[in-house]
Amino acid sequence: MGVFLLQFKPFVCALTFALSSLLLLLELANAQQSGVTRHYKFDIVMTNVTRLCHTKSMVTVNGQFPGPKIIAREGDRVVVKVVNHVQSNITIHWYNEKSLKPSTCTILHGIRQLRSGWADGPAYITQCPIQTGQSYVYNFTIVGQRGTLFWHAHISWLRATVYGPIIILPKRGVPYPFTKPYKEVPIIFGIVIFLGEWWNVDTEAVINQALQTGGGPNVSDAYTLNGLPGPLYNCSAKDTFKLKVKPGKTYLLRMINAALNDELFFGVANHTLTVVDADAVYVKPFDTKTLVIAPGQTTNVLLRTEPTYPSANFFMLARPYVTGQGTFDNSTVAGLLEYENPSSPSSPSFNKNLPLFKPALPPLRDTSFVTNFTNKLRSLATAQFPANVPRTVDRRFFFTVGLGSSPCPANGTCQGPNGTKFAAAINNVSFAMPTTALLQAHFFGRSRGVYSPNFPIVPLSQFNYTGTALNNTVVSNGTKVVVLPFNTSVELVMQDTSVLGAESHPLHLHGFNFFVVGQGFGNYDPVNDPARFNLVDPVERNTVGVPSGGWVAIRFQADNPGVWFMHCHFEVHTSWGLKMAWLVLNGNRPDQKLPPPPSDLPKC
Repeated sequence: MGVFLLQFKPFVCALTFALSSLLLLLELANAQQSGVTRHYKFDIVMTNVTRLCHTKSMVTVNGQFPGPKIIAREGDRVVVKVVNHVQSNITIHWYNEKSLKPSTCTILHGIRQLRSGWADGPAYITQCPIQTGQSYVYNFTIVGQRGTLFWHAHISWLRATVYGPIIILPKRGVPYPFTKPYKEVPIIFGIVIFLGEWWNVDTEAVINQALQTGGGPNVSDAYTLNGLPGPLYNCSAKDTFKLKVKPGKTYLLRMINAALNDELFFGVANHTLTVVDADAVYVKPFDTKTLVIAPGQTTNVLLRTEPTYPSANFFMLARPYVTGQGTFDNSTVAGLLEYENPSSPSSPSFNKNLPLFKPALPPLRDTSFVTNFTNKLRSLATAQFPANVPRTVDRRFFFTVGLGSSPCPANGTCQGPNGTKFAAAINNVSFAMPTTALLQAHFFGRSRGVYSPNFPIVPLSQFNYTGTALNNTVVSNGTKVVVLPFNTSVELVMQDTSVLGAESHPLHLHGFNFFVVGQGFGNYDPVNDPARFNLVDPVERNTVGVPSGGWVAIRFQADNPGVWFMHCHFEVHTSWGLKMAWLVLNGNRPDQKLPPPPSDLPKC
């Protein structure tokens, strides 16, 4: 029987390739249309996955790791039915898409949910989780965005394995404002490269143990490129991401950091990358040998290949950028850039007899490089792609962000600072997760006992935020929100603290894009620093890093009614309470009001 099947193996392989090519062609034909409705089905299932010689059963979408891609054009409507077949509750956040409905996994990161906050996804903020055996339909329209975003689970640490790309093409007939990338069927939409992490054990067990003991969680066992750890780890040579290219071409790489707790450097040996997009917003192009990208951020880059077939092999590498004092995964993930030999296209791309080059990534704690890279990010600020930064400000806020501690329970033993438990806070308030979704409580007028509207707009006590650490590190707890009238123009300064050691914090705001108008080191100076704000072409993002031992200033227009989560995208800091919510009231006109929830909204 085995010999019989072996005889037909070439036919089976050819048929499989033909079917795959046909699916890609159908997907391509569908994507050529714009202003259409695109339907997807996400089945949340348990899947056995093996990496580093460890096999574990983990939560995935449609059995894929990373998960399936969503492809749409600006102006399209996207409908995703999420069905939960696992024992865990789940929600999905669609990274700031501009219009959505909720699900069991909170997934759409970056999609601006304009008047569709019911689809934003964070558990117990805009929706209750999708429970086992239940389903929910996310329904949103992509408005004013083009580039790369991603979807991911937004409950506990499930996003370690539940994530996938959102590829937003420009409207049909609208060209990219940069060099046209090379297109053929396998890479017609650009090449998605996910930076991620792999744990040999269940990540839910990792964070549950940390919250119980009060100490820091165990770090990951490897970093990954598109779910693969690569050849620098033990028992991983076969699990290596390989990017096959042709000489003399320009490729569009869609970079996404889906790691839980690490900012990452990325580079390709002997190749320059041109940054053209950040968080699905075009930027003024600039060249770099190395990217730095925080969890939750996306960056589109152009990779120009060598003009002729090179006599060498090239590594793609990623490793962490580190600022804090805690433990971290000090390892490097590698992938291979493989050139197709024009004289022998069918021959293996990787020739082990050729030299193998590695990119020179910055040192682990190279904050100077990160600052210089960040300062190069600027909006196009053209008539076609304007930077609509608010020039006047209605409300100003000053938030401290950082770590702290909470008391150890009586008769308990805790592994946090001086026998306490680790905590994290904004303006010394560590967010307490409710058991009823905030948006539902607000919409139906049942906020009493769920949340209070008195989140402090400035620190309750001032101190030298980046100076000598305080003796008292205990934070308060509460479920508090900031209430904003519709269309309020907001300026928010976020200040890192050295309470338990300075470190960077990638802050993600749901429901809005914002403009990064200023940043610096040390304590923010409200008298002198605003004079240096960039109100001409600041970068527009949905996730920004608060510099270690420094501050960042953002501005946004609160023109989207609903309850919008803001949190650190280091998952451990979010678990410790570094999060809060903005409640934006309805406007006067019908198109400025939050519509009622959909009938299939999950119940708590």
